[in-house]
Amino acid sequence: MQIFHPHPQNPQPRLINQAVAAIRAGAVIVYPTDSCYALGCHIGDKTAMERIRRIRNVGDKHNFTLVCRDLSEIATYAMVDNTAYRLMKTLTPGPYTFILRATHEVPRRLQHPKRKTIGLRVPDNAIALALLETLGEPLMSSTLIMPGTGLPLNDIEEMEALLKHQVDMIIDGGNCGLEPTTVVDLVETPLVTRHGKGDVQPITG
Repeated sequence: MQIFHPHPQNPQPRLINQAVAAIRAGAVIVYPTDSCYALGCHIGDKTAMERIRRIRNVGDKHNFTLVCRDLSEIATYAMVDNTAYRLMKTLTPGPYTFILRATHEVPRRLQHPKRKTIGLRVPDNAIALALLETLGEPLMSSTLIMPGTGLPLNDIEEMEALLKHQVDMIIDGGNCGLEPTTVVDLVETPLVTRHGKGDVQPITG
């Protein structure tokens, strides 16, 4: 397992390129976001997705999030109407996950089985955005919460001790915090389904 320590505001392209090459080759990585650390892998990699499920000890109903570099990328993977777009433009990048109807670009195994929805977000984190920009597509992600614990991991040494045989790379982004994203369901009327780090005032008015 590798541990990278990129600069938190100006991550070195060499490290970002190495990380992206590993993701494309099937790696499961730990990377920082603007809410918590997350587990990530290539969107089309079913084997890597199963590895994340095993680390988290979650079943096949677990909802992964597509972490995107910008709003235009979200529009490739989700059906976005004008109301949803305006709200997302106000809130991105930031600690929000949006639930939207998935397009055909989203592998079926990632969609909610009944609602055919997908969770998407654009993080306000320089390392995460550099990864996404270089990768050129979303990262399939899940918050780094270990089985039997309620809070995400935030300490790099603890991650190394717990995950050294389970992930391929840890990208150290410093302290990310422990509060998950605010989840906003945009399938119909905007509805906050989880109140996390993001301010809900722009959504609830």
